[in-house]
Amino acid sequence: MTSFPAKTHPNQFFSFQILLLFFIILSLVFPFDSTAFSSSATGKEVGEEGREAAALFAWKASLDNRSQSVLSSWVVGTNHCDWIGVGCKMAGRVITHMDLKSSGLRGTLSNLNFSSLPHLLSLDLENNSLYGTIPSSIGCLSRLTNLSLSTNFISGSIPPTMGQLSNLKTLKLNQNQIGGTIPHEIRFLISLLELTLYSNNLMGTIPASIGNLVNLTTLNLFENHLSGSIPEEVGMLRSLINLSLASNNLSGSIPASIGNLKFLERLRLHGNQLTGSIPTELNNLTLLTSFHVSSNMLTGHLPDNLCASGSLENLTVQYNNFIGLPKSIKNCSSLHRLRLEGNQFSGNISEDFGIYPKLYHIDLSGNNFYGELSPRWGKCNNLKSLKMSNNSISGRIPPALVEATQLSRIDLSSNQLVGEIPKKFGSLVSLFDLKLNDNQLSGNIPLELGRLANLKTLNLAANKLSGSIPRELGHCMRLLNLSLSNNRLGENIPLELSQLHGLESLDLGNNLLSGKIPKQFGELQRLETLNLSHNELSGFIPSSFDNMLALSSVDISYNQLEGPLPNIKAFREAPSNSLRGNKGLCGNATSLKACQHHGVRRKKQKKLVLLTVFLVFGFLLLFLMALGIFLTFHKKVKSTTKEPTQVNNENVFAIWRYDGKMVYENVIEATENFSAKYCIGEGGYGTVYRATLPNGQVVAVKKLHASSDGESVNRKGFTSEISTLTEIRHHNIVKFYGYCSHPRHSFLIYEFLQGGSLDKVLASKEEAVELNWNKRVDIIQGLADALSYMHHDCTPPIIHRDISSKNVLFDLEYVTHISDFGTARFMKTDSSNWTSVAGTFGYVAPELAYTMEVNEKCDVYSFGVLTLEVIMGKHPGDLISLLSSSSSSSSSSSSSLSSSSGHGILLKEVLDQRLLPPTNQVAAQVAVAAKLAFACLNASPMSRPTMHQIARKLSNRRPSLQNEFHLITLGELLDTNCFAS
Repeated sequence: MTSFPAKTHPNQFFSFQILLLFFIILSLVFPFDSTAFSSSATGKEVGEEGREAAALFAWKASLDNRSQSVLSSWVVGTNHCDWIGVGCKMAGRVITHMDLKSSGLRGTLSNLNFSSLPHLLSLDLENNSLYGTIPSSIGCLSRLTNLSLSTNFISGSIPPTMGQLSNLKTLKLNQNQIGGTIPHEIRFLISLLELTLYSNNLMGTIPASIGNLVNLTTLNLFENHLSGSIPEEVGMLRSLINLSLASNNLSGSIPASIGNLKFLERLRLHGNQLTGSIPTELNNLTLLTSFHVSSNMLTGHLPDNLCASGSLENLTVQYNNFIGLPKSIKNCSSLHRLRLEGNQFSGNISEDFGIYPKLYHIDLSGNNFYGELSPRWGKCNNLKSLKMSNNSISGRIPPALVEATQLSRIDLSSNQLVGEIPKKFGSLVSLFDLKLNDNQLSGNIPLELGRLANLKTLNLAANKLSGSIPRELGHCMRLLNLSLSNNRLGENIPLELSQLHGLESLDLGNNLLSGKIPKQFGELQRLETLNLSHNELSGFIPSSFDNMLALSSVDISYNQLEGPLPNIKAFREAPSNSLRGNKGLCGNATSLKACQHHGVRRKKQKKLVLLTVFLVFGFLLLFLMALGIFLTFHKKVKSTTKEPTQVNNENVFAIWRYDGKMVYENVIEATENFSAKYCIGEGGYGTVYRATLPNGQVVAVKKLHASSDGESVNRKGFTSEISTLTEIRHHNIVKFYGYCSHPRHSFLIYEFLQGGSLDKVLASKEEAVELNWNKRVDIIQGLADALSYMHHDCTPPIIHRDISSKNVLFDLEYVTHISDFGTARFMKTDSSNWTSVAGTFGYVAPELAYTMEVNEKCDVYSFGVLTLEVIMGKHPGDLISLLSSSSSSSSSSSSSLSSSSGHGILLKEVLDQRLLPPTNQVAAQVAVAAKLAFACLNASPMSRPTMHQIARKLSNRRPSLQNEFHLITLGELLDTNCFAS
């Protein structure tokens, strides 16, 4: 094999001599452990050990201070085989292994003298903060079998001397910033079993010499900038099990030689520019579990034998030009995920598909399927997402579909479906997305849809639905988007829709609705888009609309409306075609006349006000009389009744309105007197237990901590949480059921959320992977919405003061719920707000270190930390320190900021590496969230945005980016004004 002599600079040699001399002198003053230099050791061995220790000690000295503290056991004069991360061959005391993965090291490899470590077999520095280049001297490690430098910030190119590592079996350089080309010298790594270079900046072509690596089982080159065609020589890798070349710029056709890889289980070629048809030779790949070729320009038929062996789990071929399905697809019972959308597949949907007991996601949208939906889809017991939009499917929706009880998303839009919407859909308790628009459905909207408590999107537009809008839809409290337009719905708009406080889009246009617009619609503070056009609505637009500040788009054309427009931007700047066709609208809009004085209306309003005052006064008088009677009776009962349970009846379960004594005893029984086996967590002021009440309802019970100093501190937190939660009603805040104040046990009761807390989900690799980028964007949006509600929609505003990952809980659909209001405070808007420091370390705003004044900007800072934690998958403490230190050492100009050490880091490098980086629109949303997070971390509280601004910015689900996502640096995010128009 060709040798690659390492070059040694004279200055490096001289420095090494000085270090060695320093090491020898120190060893005389502080002798080594006798086991390190036993009398049996030869002089040669002692010299090798000294060189190895000196090399490691010199490298330690080149790292930053924190890294040196991690390596505190690396002390001259001690046995280097006992140093952290160092492994030795016991007989010779020579270093054979270095394992320092996930140690928080920061520095370069340039000061690590590889030539002094000739016996090294394994070097694992994965998941640190190493930067700089890979030294060419790494070729000296001729015995190395395992090299992992993945998940760092290493740049430069792969040195050709890497080809000297002929014993290497594992080479992991993934998730760095390595550029250049894959060196041809890689052909010399004939022992290599695993080569992972993904998520870098590699360019050029895949070298044909890669075919020499005949022992390779894993080849991962995805997410780079590789171009050219896939070399035929890939087919020489007969041992290959996993081949991933996805998300590059590869072109040409798929080589037929890939059909030689008979052991291949995972083939991922998606996100390239591949053309042509799938070679028939791929029918030989009978062990495939994953076949992923989506987002290319492929044509023709899929291989017939893709699922012949019954092992295929993921078939994702969306967004190509395929026309033919594999014959084995109907009986492919092993399928977990099937994505065929955006092709030209055709066939009878009731005959070409079977029953898939393991399937959880299927998307057949945007094809040419016809026929009727089969009831067999209901037998796919694990099915969560069913998408078949934009086809030519006809017939009725089978009620048996609801037998797939885990369905959370149904999209059958843009087909030719007829008949009624099945009432049984109301039993799909997990459903959060239902789209049946653009069909020919008839009949009434089922009242049962009001049971879908988790529903976020309901689109029934462009059908032939009749009757009235069910008032039961007002129970779908999590609804964000409601579209019932282009139907034949009549009667009045139900008042109950005003209960949907989270609603962002409401479209009731092109129906037969009559009556007045409910004044309660003014309570829809988050509504952004409103369409009531082409109906028969009459009367004035309610003055309560003046409070709908989030409204940005409105269309009330072609009704019988009259009177002045609301004085908000959405109406003032509405285009003329959004207002035309009414009876007599007036106001400050370009297409309307100015309003005249309406004396009659003012008289009516005055009478209405007087009547309201009279009724309120009368009701108040009756209430006071009833209260006096009740208190008199209560006092008599209390004086003549024993109190065995000592329950404070004044405050017992005030929210539930249940019998206090009964529920108190039920909770004690359900938790076996608060046994540890029912404990599910620890809060700031109490321990949380899971309790199943006699009616079957599962609740979370938070028992107040006992206190040795008279309970005064804990009681304050208890009453604070009660007073706060009784004022809050928001779908992203934990639902409060009631409380019990008792001398023995005081506790709160609120909804039980089965999804666990954010900190525990992120700590689990399996759950963190389940938390994909779409879900993470939703989590951040939910947090922002909840805090915006607390800060801007509650009177007085509520400051949480302990926003952290342990206080964010999930339901089974990962919907965000803020919990633990023991430290919350109502903010007095007319005075200073001084309090003791509260909160979780790492989330508390820095100004609280020197002031005790609390305002909403403290929560904003915590939100910024938490947003980065969601994006990074871990607490961003190191990143915050890095950015703040680099900012303080940089000039004020943006150019210097961007070039500083901290700000030059690419955004994609700090993302949670357990997920593939986001793409397309989701990538833009993640970038916006990161920008907002950095704005929240501004050292000056007054410079931080408000939560209302943040929530509005995040709600734009189609943000634009001027930079490519993978090239965005943290410096650019810091320098960007998130709120520029």
